[in-house]
Amino acid sequence: MKIGILGGTKLASTLGKKLLSANQTVVFGVREDFVTKEIEWKILNMYLDKIFSYETAIEMSDVVLICCENEHLPKVSDALAMSDLGNKIIIDCTNGAYTAEFCPNTTLIKKSIGEQKLFKAFNNLGIDYPKSDPMGLVHESYYCGPDSNEKTLVKRIIEWVGFKAVDAGEIENAMLLEAFYHLRKTISFQKAERMDYHFKLISV
Repeated sequence: MKIGILGGTKLASTLGKKLLSANQTVVFGVREDFVTKEIEWKILNMYLDKIFSYETAIEMSDVVLICCENEHLPKVSDALAMSDLGNKIIIDCTNGAYTAEFCPNTTLIKKSIGEQKLFKAFNNLGIDYPKSDPMGLVHESYYCGPDSNEKTLVKRIIEWVGFKAVDAGEIENAMLLEAFYHLRKTISFQKAERMDYHFKLISV
């Protein structure tokens, strides 16, 4: 199984490194004008079989993780729309902009892929992870999507990365997962020290 990660973000490189450390086959899809000064990407760029265009990475992959910035999501969605997705598993790891007309990114992606099964995971980490959790205290990632064999694989991928996978139900709950992320960011912005805050799920 080959996992493709779309986006030149901190989250993309971090998830990729963790999956590579778990002996998974990973490729990255980035935009044509992608340039970075970050050492993680410079190291990845040394390997000719790791970094490709969005379209090529999608074509090569069995599982596709979307980890791009919001400004580049339309290009990623276009690449998905033009690709033969077959039995590929698509996982949205992003969060839409928090505005009065808030709409989760999952809605845009769903329009691009039609009836293809779509899942959401890792969005609680944020696109800048692990900067948002410098102490490594976050141990959970929530995921949602249609009940299926593919959902079991999504859970396994979360565990490969090193998180406890918490099932949040059907893909319609993607809006709740994004709202959960925006709530913690709003709380963080209210604090004078500008530290990141995260939630921890407990059972009582």
